[in-house]
Amino acid sequence: MVSTIPASTTSQFSGIRLDIRSLHPQLVEWRRRLHQYPELGFRERLTAEFIAEKLRSWGIDFEAGIAETGIVATVEGQRSGPVLAIRADMDALPVCEENEVPYRSRHEGIMHACGHDGHTAIALGTAYYLSQHRHDLSGTVKFIFQPAEEGPGGAKPMVEAGVLKNPDVDAIIGLHLWNNLPLGTVGVRGGPLMAAVELFRCTLNGKGGHGAMPHQTTDAIVLGSQIVNALQTIVARNVDPIASGVVTVGEFHAGSALNVIAGTAKFGGTVRYFDPKFQGFFGDRVEKIIAGICHSHGASYDLDYWQLYPPTVNDDRMANLVRSVAETVVETPAGVVPECQTMAGEDMSFFLQAVPGCYFFLGSANPEKKLDFPHHHPRFDFDETALCAGVELFVRCVEQFDLSYCR
Repeated sequence: MVSTIPASTTSQFSGIRLDIRSLHPQLVEWRRRLHQYPELGFRERLTAEFIAEKLRSWGIDFEAGIAETGIVATVEGQRSGPVLAIRADMDALPVCEENEVPYRSRHEGIMHACGHDGHTAIALGTAYYLSQHRHDLSGTVKFIFQPAEEGPGGAKPMVEAGVLKNPDVDAIIGLHLWNNLPLGTVGVRGGPLMAAVELFRCTLNGKGGHGAMPHQTTDAIVLGSQIVNALQTIVARNVDPIASGVVTVGEFHAGSALNVIAGTAKFGGTVRYFDPKFQGFFGDRVEKIIAGICHSHGASYDLDYWQLYPPTVNDDRMANLVRSVAETVVETPAGVVPECQTMAGEDMSFFLQAVPGCYFFLGSANPEKKLDFPHHHPRFDFDETALCAGVELFVRCVEQFDLSYCR
């Protein structure tokens, strides 16, 4: 049983109030319970039941079953004011956990390997705290517990279901526990924070034959190799060096024997970029390169290219709010990290396209405790001291938010 925040780390979060520190045992208990029973996207039924049970016991109004398993809860203050939304994702990953801990996943092949169990616990702690302090609250706070962030994406169907309406949300915030930053830090910036995610799969149709008679064939492996190399020129020669972009081929499958030239090859990968102006650009260039090389060899192709998530772009004013709050919670100036972009993607982007907002990183790595494995690793875990810090950050954002931040 964890009763308090360890004394050795309290100096890293000097701004956490005592009544939020006292929530630490509950936050850890909730997070570990969620960690033991992870669920994949749109299947988070046990998770949703757990959230609903807590909200119901605290007298917080909520609606369940949105976009399959999503939940929206509402805490209204005793004074009128703006509406701020807080988003937390709930889903886990198809990863076999290798951590030897008492709260190890009990669902074989599924693991909270990205911190969403912590995000849910932090949002629950914030909802509980605010429900107990309605008399100090102006306006309304909506808590959006979202399914399927890891794919195929639950944010867009939740927006389409109207979770930002009735009452209309003025702005939204969210956080990601981040093992790329040490415990005691917050990463926040205005503008692009995380990249767009686009994906593609392609089948090349050549002509197979005997390995000793290549002149009778159209070698799909040679064809594919030329295409993979040529795709790297998109960023190297078509994108301004000041801008950022990534084209990665992560799959390549062809051939079945050492002395047989493959007639077909399949490959696929991902594209990442920050600037929304590149929407449509990479897909067009990928297809033109594939089409050109195939034409020169007398081959054909089938290409499937789609956008999963747009870039995650923060509103400057909302980022300033989060930054000012972070400076009161963590030790500054080193505790607030402004340059914290990543080419990873996030479907928080759909919420940020709909209303102004800010998504930020809460440092959670602690190498001394070996809690610094990267996200999506089978030994991923984080320092749970960050849970109270997350609640404090959210509560202070609620307390200091007003409509001037989203105008």
